[in-house]
Amino acid sequence: MTGGRGGGRISPDDFRHVALAETVSTNSECLEKAREGDPGNLWITAGRQTGGRGRRGRAWVSEPGNLYASLLLIDPAPIARLHSLPLAVAVAAHRAIRTVMPPAAAPVEIKWPNDILVDGKKVCGILLEGEELADGRRALVIGFGVNVGIAPEGALYPATSLRREGASASPEELFAHLFLAVAEMLSLWYRGAGIAKVIELWRAAARGIGEVITVNLPDRSLSGRFVGIDHDGRLLLDTGSGTQQAIAAGDVFFG
Repeated sequence: MTGGRGGGRISPDDFRHVALAETVSTNSECLEKAREGDPGNLWITAGRQTGGRGRRGRAWVSEPGNLYASLLLIDPAPIARLHSLPLAVAVAAHRAIRTVMPPAAAPVEIKWPNDILVDGKKVCGILLEGEELADGRRALVIGFGVNVGIAPEGALYPATSLRREGASASPEELFAHLFLAVAEMLSLWYRGAGIAKVIELWRAAARGIGEVITVNLPDRSLSGRFVGIDHDGRLLLDTGSGTQQAIAAGDVFFG
Protein backbone atom coordinates (compact mmCIF):
# COMPACT_ATOMS: atom_id res chain seq x y z
CA MET A 1 0.00 0.00 0.00
CA THR A 2 1.42 3.35 -0.96
CA GLY A 3 2.68 5.79 1.60
CA GLY A 4 2.87 3.22 4.39
CA ARG A 5 5.48 2.82 7.03
CA GLY A 6 7.11 -0.40 8.21
CA GLY A 7 6.71 -2.30 4.94
CA GLY A 8 2.99 -1.72 4.59
CA ARG A 9 1.67 -0.63 7.98
CA ILE A 10 0.05 2.78 7.76
CA SER A 11 -1.11 5.51 10.13
CA PRO A 12 -3.49 8.47 9.79
CA ASP A 13 -0.47 10.68 9.01
CA ASP A 14 -0.03 8.80 5.73
CA PHE A 15 -3.28 10.21 4.30
CA ARG A 16 -4.17 13.51 2.65
CA HIS A 17 -7.62 15.11 2.46
CA VAL A 18 -9.19 17.47 -0.08
CA ALA A 19 -12.62 18.90 0.78
CA LEU A 20 -14.84 20.11 -2.08
CA ALA A 21 -18.11 22.02 -1.85
CA GLU A 22 -19.60 20.13 -4.80
CA THR A 23 -18.57 17.56 -7.38
CA VAL A 24 -20.16 15.12 -9.77
CA SER A 25 -18.82 12.15 -7.76
CA THR A 26 -16.05 11.83 -5.19
CA ASN A 27 -15.21 8.42 -6.68
CA SER A 28 -14.81 10.00 -10.11
CA GLU A 29 -12.63 12.75 -8.64
CA CYS A 30 -10.33 10.14 -7.09
CA LEU A 31 -10.06 8.17 -10.33
CA GLU A 32 -9.18 11.34 -12.23
CA LYS A 33 -6.46 12.12 -9.68
CA ALA A 34 -5.10 8.60 -10.14
CA ARG A 35 -4.94 9.06 -13.93
CA GLU A 36 -3.00 12.27 -13.33
CA GLY A 37 -0.38 10.35 -11.34
CA ASP A 38 -1.49 10.84 -7.73
CA PRO A 39 0.43 8.49 -5.40
CA GLY A 40 -2.68 7.46 -3.48
CA ASN A 41 -3.82 7.58 0.14
CA LEU A 42 -5.95 10.56 -0.87
CA TRP A 43 -9.35 11.31 0.65
CA ILE A 44 -11.80 13.51 -1.27
CA THR A 45 -15.01 14.67 0.40
CA ALA A 46 -17.81 16.82 -0.97
CA GLY A 47 -20.76 18.65 0.51
CA ARG A 48 -22.89 17.60 -2.45
CA GLN A 49 -22.65 15.26 -5.44
CA THR A 50 -24.51 15.87 -8.68
CA GLY A 51 -23.93 12.40 -10.09
CA GLY A 52 -23.36 10.02 -7.21
CA ARG A 53 -23.72 6.32 -7.91
CA GLY A 54 -24.16 3.09 -6.01
CA ARG A 55 -23.61 -0.56 -6.83
CA ARG A 56 -24.70 -1.86 -10.24
CA GLY A 57 -24.87 1.71 -11.55
CA ARG A 58 -27.75 2.77 -9.31
CA ALA A 59 -28.14 6.49 -8.63
CA TRP A 60 -27.14 7.63 -5.15
CA VAL A 61 -29.12 10.55 -3.72
CA SER A 62 -26.50 13.13 -2.79
CA GLU A 63 -28.11 16.17 -1.23
CA PRO A 64 -26.29 18.46 1.26
CA GLY A 65 -26.27 17.33 4.88
CA ASN A 66 -24.85 13.85 4.32
CA LEU A 67 -21.29 12.55 4.06
CA TYR A 68 -19.80 11.81 0.65
CA ALA A 69 -16.21 10.61 0.92
CA SER A 70 -13.87 8.58 -1.28
CA LEU A 71 -10.41 7.20 -0.64
CA LEU A 72 -7.90 6.58 -3.44
CA LEU A 73 -5.45 3.72 -2.93
CA ILE A 74 -2.73 2.73 -5.39
CA ASP A 75 -1.73 -0.94 -5.58
CA PRO A 76 -3.23 -1.64 -2.12
CA ALA A 77 -2.68 -5.41 -2.29
CA PRO A 78 -2.05 -8.29 -4.69
CA ILE A 79 -5.11 -8.91 -6.86
CA ALA A 80 -5.77 -12.25 -5.16
CA ARG A 81 -6.20 -10.51 -1.79
CA LEU A 82 -8.38 -7.58 -2.82
CA HIS A 83 -11.60 -9.56 -2.31
CA SER A 84 -11.28 -9.05 1.45
CA LEU A 85 -10.95 -5.26 1.33
CA PRO A 86 -14.75 -4.60 1.28
CA LEU A 87 -15.01 -6.41 4.62
CA ALA A 88 -12.24 -4.31 6.18
CA VAL A 89 -13.75 -0.99 5.12
CA ALA A 90 -17.20 -2.13 6.27
CA VAL A 91 -15.78 -2.76 9.75
CA ALA A 92 -14.20 0.72 9.66
CA ALA A 93 -17.48 2.40 8.67
CA HIS A 94 -19.33 0.41 11.34
CA ARG A 95 -16.87 1.60 14.00
CA ALA A 96 -17.06 5.23 12.92
CA ILE A 97 -20.87 5.28 12.89
CA ARG A 98 -21.16 3.46 16.19
CA THR A 99 -18.82 6.04 17.74
CA VAL A 100 -21.22 8.93 17.03
CA MET A 101 -24.40 7.13 18.13
CA PRO A 102 -25.83 7.86 21.61
CA PRO A 103 -25.56 5.08 24.23
CA ALA A 104 -29.23 4.09 24.02
CA ALA A 105 -29.37 4.05 20.22
CA ALA A 106 -30.58 1.09 18.16
CA PRO A 107 -27.99 -1.51 17.10
CA VAL A 108 -25.46 -0.62 14.40
CA GLU A 109 -24.84 -3.65 12.18
CA ILE A 110 -23.23 -4.66 8.89
CA LYS A 111 -25.41 -6.07 6.12
CA TRP A 112 -23.37 -8.26 3.80
CA PRO A 113 -21.11 -7.32 2.28
CA ASN A 114 -20.64 -3.70 3.37
CA ASP A 115 -23.86 -1.76 4.00
CA ILE A 116 -24.24 -0.31 7.49
CA LEU A 117 -27.65 -0.52 9.20
CA VAL A 118 -29.07 1.24 12.23
CA ASP A 119 -32.20 -0.39 13.65
CA GLY A 120 -32.28 -2.57 10.54
CA LYS A 121 -32.36 0.37 8.14
CA LYS A 122 -29.56 1.45 5.82
CA VAL A 123 -27.49 4.50 6.72
CA CYS A 124 -24.31 3.83 4.75
CA GLY A 125 -23.38 2.34 1.41
CA ILE A 126 -19.85 1.61 0.21
CA LEU A 127 -18.81 1.38 -3.45
CA LEU A 128 -15.39 0.09 -4.53
CA GLU A 129 -14.17 0.81 -8.05
CA GLY A 130 -10.84 -0.12 -9.64
CA GLU A 131 -8.95 0.85 -12.76
CA GLU A 132 -5.69 -0.20 -14.40
CA LEU A 133 -3.71 2.97 -15.05
CA ALA A 134 -1.66 3.72 -18.14
CA ASP A 135 1.59 3.48 -16.17
CA GLY A 136 0.80 -0.04 -14.96
CA ARG A 137 -0.37 0.87 -11.47
CA ARG A 138 -3.80 -0.18 -10.21
CA ALA A 139 -6.08 2.44 -8.70
CA LEU A 140 -8.73 1.41 -6.21
CA VAL A 141 -11.31 3.88 -4.93
CA ILE A 142 -13.49 3.27 -1.87
CA GLY A 143 -16.56 5.51 -1.81
CA PHE A 144 -18.65 6.03 1.32
CA GLY A 145 -22.11 7.57 1.29
CA VAL A 146 -23.58 8.08 4.76
CA ASN A 147 -27.06 9.41 5.53
CA VAL A 148 -26.11 11.82 8.28
CA GLY A 149 -29.00 14.27 8.15
CA ILE A 150 -31.17 13.07 5.26
CA ALA A 151 -32.49 9.65 4.25
CA PRO A 152 -33.74 8.99 0.69
CA GLU A 153 -37.37 8.09 0.16
CA GLY A 154 -38.43 5.09 -1.91
CA ALA A 155 -35.03 3.36 -1.74
CA LEU A 156 -34.57 -0.29 -2.69
CA TYR A 157 -33.87 -1.08 0.97
CA PRO A 158 -35.45 0.79 3.94
CA ALA A 159 -33.24 3.75 4.83
CA THR A 160 -32.76 6.04 7.80
CA SER A 161 -30.38 8.82 8.84
CA LEU A 162 -28.06 9.16 11.80
CA ARG A 163 -29.96 12.27 12.86
CA ARG A 164 -33.24 10.34 12.86
CA GLU A 165 -31.63 7.67 15.01
CA GLY A 166 -30.44 10.14 17.65
CA ALA A 167 -26.91 11.12 16.52
CA SER A 168 -26.00 14.80 16.52
CA ALA A 169 -22.66 14.58 14.68
CA SER A 170 -22.12 16.67 11.56
CA PRO A 171 -20.79 15.15 8.32
CA GLU A 172 -17.39 16.68 9.16
CA GLU A 173 -17.36 15.10 12.63
CA LEU A 174 -18.32 11.72 11.25
CA PHE A 175 -15.60 11.97 8.60
CA ALA A 176 -13.00 12.60 11.30
CA HIS A 177 -13.96 9.30 12.92
CA LEU A 178 -14.08 7.51 9.55
CA PHE A 179 -10.66 8.86 8.62
CA LEU A 180 -9.12 7.31 11.74
CA ALA A 181 -11.10 4.06 11.59
CA VAL A 182 -10.15 3.37 7.98
CA ALA A 183 -6.46 3.97 8.69
CA GLU A 184 -6.67 1.56 11.63
CA MET A 185 -8.45 -1.14 9.64
CA LEU A 186 -6.18 -0.85 6.59
CA SER A 187 -3.21 -1.33 8.89
CA LEU A 188 -4.86 -4.39 10.47
CA TRP A 189 -5.83 -5.71 7.03
CA TYR A 190 -2.17 -5.30 6.01
CA ARG A 191 -2.52 -5.74 2.23
CA GLY A 192 -4.84 -8.70 2.78
CA ALA A 193 -2.52 -10.61 5.11
CA GLY A 194 -4.68 -9.80 8.14
CA ILE A 195 -7.94 -11.07 6.69
CA ALA A 196 -8.56 -13.63 9.46
CA LYS A 197 -8.84 -10.90 12.11
CA VAL A 198 -10.90 -8.72 9.78
CA ILE A 199 -13.39 -11.55 9.20
CA GLU A 200 -13.64 -12.09 12.95
CA LEU A 201 -14.50 -8.41 13.48
CA TRP A 202 -16.92 -8.43 10.53
CA ARG A 203 -18.81 -11.46 11.85
CA ALA A 204 -19.13 -9.86 15.30
CA ALA A 205 -20.87 -6.84 13.75
CA ALA A 206 -22.94 -8.67 11.11
CA ARG A 207 -26.72 -8.79 10.99
CA GLY A 208 -28.63 -11.97 10.32
CA ILE A 209 -26.13 -14.80 10.72
CA GLY A 210 -28.18 -17.90 11.47
CA GLU A 211 -31.37 -16.34 10.11
CA VAL A 212 -33.33 -17.05 6.94
CA ILE A 213 -32.55 -14.47 4.25
CA THR A 214 -33.22 -13.84 0.58
CA VAL A 215 -30.39 -12.94 -1.79
CA ASN A 216 -31.35 -11.26 -5.04
CA LEU A 217 -28.92 -12.13 -7.83
CA PRO A 218 -28.95 -10.58 -11.33
CA ASP A 219 -30.88 -13.55 -12.74
CA ARG A 220 -32.71 -15.08 -9.76
CA SER A 221 -33.41 -14.99 -6.02
CA LEU A 222 -32.22 -17.53 -3.47
CA SER A 223 -33.53 -18.10 0.05
CA GLY A 224 -31.95 -20.02 2.88
CA ARG A 225 -30.15 -19.76 6.20
CA PHE A 226 -27.30 -17.25 6.37
CA VAL A 227 -24.44 -19.42 7.66
CA GLY A 228 -21.77 -16.71 7.57
CA ILE A 229 -18.93 -15.84 5.21
CA ASP A 230 -15.97 -17.86 3.96
CA HIS A 231 -12.30 -16.82 3.98
CA ASP A 232 -12.85 -15.02 0.65
CA GLY A 233 -15.71 -12.95 2.07
CA ARG A 234 -18.40 -14.77 0.09
CA LEU A 235 -21.81 -15.21 1.71
CA LEU A 236 -22.56 -18.81 2.67
CA LEU A 237 -26.20 -19.80 2.18
CA ASP A 238 -27.73 -23.09 3.31
CA THR A 239 -30.64 -23.64 0.94
CA GLY A 240 -31.53 -26.99 2.46
CA SER A 241 -30.06 -29.00 -0.39
CA GLY A 242 -27.32 -30.48 1.76
CA THR A 243 -24.57 -28.13 0.59
CA GLN A 244 -23.76 -24.50 1.28
CA GLN A 245 -23.82 -22.11 -1.63
CA ALA A 246 -21.10 -19.43 -1.76
CA ILE A 247 -22.32 -16.12 -3.19
CA ALA A 248 -19.88 -13.44 -4.31
CA ALA A 249 -22.35 -10.60 -5.01
CA GLY A 250 -26.03 -9.94 -4.42
CA ASP A 251 -28.60 -7.90 -2.50
CA VAL A 252 -29.57 -9.34 0.89
CA PHE A 253 -33.03 -9.03 2.44
CA PHE A 254 -34.02 -10.28 5.88
CA GLY A 255 -37.22 -11.95 7.00
